[in-house]
Amino acid sequence: MHRPPPDDFSLKETNPHLGGGKISGDKLTSTYDLVEQMQYLYVRVVKAKDLPGKDVTGSCDPYVEVKLGNYKGTTPHFEKKSNPEWNRVFAFSKERIQSSVLEVTVRDKDLVKDDFIGRVLFDMNEIPKRVPPDSPLAPQWYRLEDRHGVKVKGELMLAVWMGTQADEAFPDAWHSDAAAVSGADGLANMRSKVYLSPKLWYLRVNVIEAQDLQPTDKGRYPEVFVKAILGNQALRTRISPSRSINPLWNEDLMFVASEPFDEPLILSVEDRIAPNKEEVLGRCAIPLQYVDRRLDYKLVNTRWFNLEKHVIIEGEKKKDIKFASRIHMRICLEGGYHVLDESTHYSSDLRPTAKQLWKNGIGVLEVGILNAQGLMPMKTKDGRGTTDAYCVAKFGQKWVRTRTIIDSFNPKWNEQYTWEVFDPCTVITIGVFDNCHLHGGDKGGGAKDSRIGKVRIRLSTLETDRVYTHSYPLLVLHPNGVKKMGEIHLAVRFTCSSLLNMMHMYSQPLLPKMHYIHPLTVSQLDSLRHQATQIVSMRLSRAEPPLRKEVVEFMLDVGSHMWSMRRSKANFFRIMGVLSGLIAVGKWFDQICNWKNPITTVLIHILFIILVMYPELILPTIFLYLFLIGVWYYRWRSRHPPHMDTRLSHADSAHPDELDEEFDTFPTSRPTDIVRMRYDRLRSIAGRIQTVVGDLATQGERLQSLLSWRDPRATALFVIFCLIAAIVLYVTPFQVVALLTGFYMLRHPRFRHKLPAVPLNFFRRLPARTDCML
Repeated sequence: MHRPPPDDFSLKETNPHLGGGKISGDKLTSTYDLVEQMQYLYVRVVKAKDLPGKDVTGSCDPYVEVKLGNYKGTTPHFEKKSNPEWNRVFAFSKERIQSSVLEVTVRDKDLVKDDFIGRVLFDMNEIPKRVPPDSPLAPQWYRLEDRHGVKVKGELMLAVWMGTQADEAFPDAWHSDAAAVSGADGLANMRSKVYLSPKLWYLRVNVIEAQDLQPTDKGRYPEVFVKAILGNQALRTRISPSRSINPLWNEDLMFVASEPFDEPLILSVEDRIAPNKEEVLGRCAIPLQYVDRRLDYKLVNTRWFNLEKHVIIEGEKKKDIKFASRIHMRICLEGGYHVLDESTHYSSDLRPTAKQLWKNGIGVLEVGILNAQGLMPMKTKDGRGTTDAYCVAKFGQKWVRTRTIIDSFNPKWNEQYTWEVFDPCTVITIGVFDNCHLHGGDKGGGAKDSRIGKVRIRLSTLETDRVYTHSYPLLVLHPNGVKKMGEIHLAVRFTCSSLLNMMHMYSQPLLPKMHYIHPLTVSQLDSLRHQATQIVSMRLSRAEPPLRKEVVEFMLDVGSHMWSMRRSKANFFRIMGVLSGLIAVGKWFDQICNWKNPITTVLIHILFIILVMYPELILPTIFLYLFLIGVWYYRWRSRHPPHMDTRLSHADSAHPDELDEEFDTFPTSRPTDIVRMRYDRLRSIAGRIQTVVGDLATQGERLQSLLSWRDPRATALFVIFCLIAAIVLYVTPFQVVALLTGFYMLRHPRFRHKLPAVPLNFFRRLPARTDCML
């Protein structure tokens, strides 16, 4: 497989003109100081009055056309209205302006040919500039003229000015870049927007007992369980061990609920009358608006709920209210936990659900999304490759989406966003996507926005008050290997409001205290995280314009827990990388013991004698040594944020079949022979892992068996050795013992045997529990 040169995937430092000037260490005063300024001509079309009738009926269906060179934007038309109000803003990029005259024309919508009513012309040199924080420009009335410059009946209210993307009118304006996009849906899908994640709660349902159940068959012991449904989450208790009409469970069921609480919790008590056949003995619906909320683990009051039984009379469901069974439960919304909806490695928010428990912010994160270079063509249109790119950034509960830049492999966004930071050990994720919903072609809902790549930046790796301007490679793993999809250019600044507060955060637990005092199980957290991501993606995909499911799932790393050969290898080599330091120290010590470099060994002897004679120097020497290493490494500290490393991920060296396996669906969709081959390979690798884990367990069990009398002779020898050692250490000064031990360890190779040492031989002969395994 052809490998691209490694520098192709590296981070590049840049030096753009931000906020109108070259970036330096100083903070700039402009509100948009992390992006390059882009000039726009803005035209706000407010309303018209006294428009003349052009139809046979004497009425008028007016709309306005704003034309600048080749670019033309139009407002919607009004039926039979001579005083219409549009209040629309048009923005023309100064880079693309080729005309010296702006033409604003009022026309009458007609079936055959639209009639000309009148126009207003502006000379481009006469248009005023507006720089925020100046107030918006007040619109004025202009008399309409005909094509010869003669004033005609009718007036148009307009405001025309030159501004930048910092203008308030920018996000909702019609852009000349989008001139090719048709339809209101397409335009809505292009605009920049800010979204908020729904507020998520854990819902704890403690099912205690039920009373007076009425099974149909009175002659058998009922096998009763409770089924609880919230939205698309369904959980059930075990079958009650007390097989009676008053069953007991005392079992907790956990759900994820989101505000506003539209759906009630639906509980049904069911009796298993045969395998795969249940009878509903009663059900009840509980609206979550009235459920108790708690911030800690104080018990909330239990309540009895009546169960309604539905009987079918003449094909219709009717409530049976002759006699009501009851169910006893404790239900509460947990405000003290943080609802995990992201991969725990890349969390951008760690606050508890309840706002009362939030700490003050420690700073502000500002991100300027400048541009992208060299994007790949993501789809074909009119026989050629094209890309309509936009960015999505997620941090905390706030998601932002830039506007879509049409048909460009080098889009320029120059949009700046701000987030409040509550914890420095969090990660911002920025993804780039191709918009597939612009031209109204997605009526069936089958099209999906394609992933171009993403960047993650951990805030704790950034120095405060410094502006980082880097070009990040957008790397995506495809079934045929890792591929660079282009580069994204970002400016990032993390400003800290109180250094003391931030330093204090390092002593605090990462998650809210409820996670440690009353932890949830790993399997519970896994299923709850899955539910939380489903709720977030469903809610954001229903926003207007939608932030689509595939975008949200890519940003939240849904599916990253799936097994993959490549990831397993990468994690194994990461562990080896961590252990390599210890192994290197071991090798270095072995070389000293074997007198590979006599001068170093003699120096170690001298240091060793000093430390033994003055044992109080041991700890200070260790800490001083660590201090010196830390100061030495300062020279090689990283000058840029970390980024995706293809070598660490084993993405550049993965075998094609391993990648094919990683991209396979779950359950598999591959033919039987391939699945068999992969299963055999998995078994062989799992066998090796099993052996390593078994070996580690064996060493631990041998340590335990020193004193467990599993091998009576070995334990007797060890106990006698401990007694003798205790007597010798009481009698002999510690320095003498330490010196003798050290000199023995550092003895010359001439006095060494090739065979393993006696303690090692003794340890290897100790029994482990492997004999008891089947």
